[in-house]
Order: sequence, then structure tokens, then C-alpha cells
Amino acid sequence: MKQLFIFILLCCFCGLSAATGDYTYRRNIPYRAVPSGDAYTDSVCRLDVAVPKGVTHAPVVVWFHGGGLTGGSRELPEPLLNGKLVVVGVEYRLSPKATIQEILDDAAAAVAWAMDSVEYYGGSKEKIYLSGHSAGGYLIDMVGLDKSLLAKYGKNPDTIAGLIPFSGQVITHFEARNRMGMPPLQPLIDRTAPLYHVRKDCPPLLIISGDREKELYGRYEESAYFYRLFKLLGHPDVTLYELDGYDHGNMPVAAFPLLLRFIEEHEKK
Repeated sequence: MKQLFIFILLCCFCGLSAATGDYTYRRNIPYRAVPSGDAYTDSVCRLDVAVPKGVTHAPVVVWFHGGGLTGGSRELPEPLLNGKLVVVGVEYRLSPKATIQEILDDAAAAVAWAMDSVEYYGGSKEKIYLSGHSAGGYLIDMVGLDKSLLAKYGKNPDTIAGLIPFSGQVITHFEARNRMGMPPLQPLIDRTAPLYHVRKDCPPLLIISGDREKELYGRYEESAYFYRLFKLLGHPDVTLYELDGYDHGNMPVAAFPLLLRFIEEHEKK
């Protein structure tokens, strides 16, 4: 469903006039409790935290960067720094140095760290939202849907307050298929695909895609099928937005205000 967002975006961006806020930053924090002894793993498995001054029990966004599982680095997106949210920017190992399962394990370990540690930084462990763009959206879907990933760390993904993927792949990720010798347009759904793990009792979802005519590899159609399966299963809180006119790269510009509105609405419930 195509939607016009001019009014929504104007309203949301008006609320971001003090977007940079007054933050304290904690950087380069290892999220694995025990060093692995591998120099690459120990240098990359780290995160940054942005904390608005004076907050207690604040909502938390754990943010995963994009880059096709082969590039990118941790970031604290400026639109999230609105003075109300604790923001955690996660870095993870990349292919081909790491396997897809190792990358998924990094994402789960980082979320488990947040569940254990955000209260020290003024956040609430009961208000943890996961979000990310592209590969980051794929990772947060997997952590939120495949219970085995967080179970390794003694955690339950159903305690997460919400999943907000920005243009995340929901079939088997194209980098996983690339490592199998498959081209990016040859589809596959296996245990590393969010679609494989769709269930009606997972956390609330806000699924956001760019314009179907401008997205990467039919990402909107994947998102639409993802959404439809949740609806057919009876999930009580799932929403899909298609951002008319935005491509895969620039769709976060319009997606961040929707994320902020989603969190605000859910915090009122």
C-alpha cells in the first residue's frame, strides 16, 4: 500500500527540533562477557551508547547498521538522538571473515548485553526496541523471531518491546546465498531467513520498505509477504509502510520519524 507522508513527516520532524539533545556518550564497549582470544572478534564485537542526561527508565533503541553483511560499522543515527531515547549502536563481524551464523550470534549477544546493562545507562530493560537498516533490519528480525539465538544467552526475545526493520531482507540473505554460489535474484528460504520463523506471538512489528519500484531486489514484495504472513497467523500488532519515492539507500530519512512515532505510541499503551 502506497502512502503519502508529507504531513506525517512534517509533524514528526517538528518534534526533532532539539534532536541532538544533551547526551553523554560511552564508546567502544565490548558486549561479549569473555574475550574470544581472536583479535578480529574482540576488536569488532563492540558498541556505543548515547545517554540523554537525566533520564531514568527511558526507552532504548538498539540499532544495527547496514552494509550487506559485508561492510559498515556501528553508528548512532542522529534522528534517534531526540533527548528521550537511550541509543545503542552495535558493530558485528562481517562476511567473509565470519559465517552468517556467527554474525547472527553477534547480534544476539549485543541484544543480550542490552537486556542486562541498559538500566545502568538510564534505560529500561522492559522498553528495548530493535531497529536497523538493510542488513541491520535482517539481523533484528532474526533475533526477534528465532528464539534459539537469544536462548543461548538465557534471554527470551518476546520481552523485546518492538521490532522495527528498515528494508530488511526476509528471505535467506543474499550474502548467505552468495556464499552458497547462488546469484542475488535466486530466492531461498532456510533457517537463516526471518520468513522461516514468522510466528504470531513475537513482539510488535513496524515493517518499513522503500518504494517498490526503487527498492533493492524486490525488497518491498518481500516485506509485503512478511506482513501478510503475520496477519494470516493472527499477529495482533504488525504494520507495513511503503515509502513512496524513496529508494533502498535513502528510505531511512522517511523511516526514522515513523520509528519515533511507533515508540511514542507504544509507550503510551
